[in-house]
Amino acid sequence: MTPVTATVAAPLAENLGRGALAIGAYALLGVILLIVGFYVIDLAIPGKLSAIIKTERNPNATLLTTSGMIAVGLIVAASIWSSGGALHEGLLSTAVFGLVGIAVQTVAMLAFDLVAGVSVRELVKEAELQPGARLLAATHVTIGLITAVAVI
Repeated sequence: MTPVTATVAAPLAENLGRGALAIGAYALLGVILLIVGFYVIDLAIPGKLSAIIKTERNPNATLLTTSGMIAVGLIVAASIWSSGGALHEGLLSTAVFGLVGIAVQTVAMLAFDLVAGVSVRELVKEAELQPGARLLAATHVTIGLITAVAVI
């Protein structure tokens, strides 16, 4: 290897290593936030969410969980985008904004129950897809998008 090639290869390897570390760290944090979001929804409904989705194949629980996961994903992606390459600050802001987004989604579910009478607990008891589940799903994604844009 010539001195010029060695000089170019070292920074490239360093950049690739840092990039791979950042991808791994953000992916791990994203998965953790998705799990937290899943369990927050699980707490909001009667029964075990994984069983309701897997065994009962409940479309309302599935739609609400899916929309919550999409919302968290939007927030995580926007946090990564806005970090500007600063890994530690980016991870911290992603964790904070992700948790805030999950909290806001939870408040929105409670608000829809109080204001519009759309109860997550009642929706997941229904075997057929309900209009209220569609409304709450759209709310989850919208809150995720609003939070994501606020982060940027």
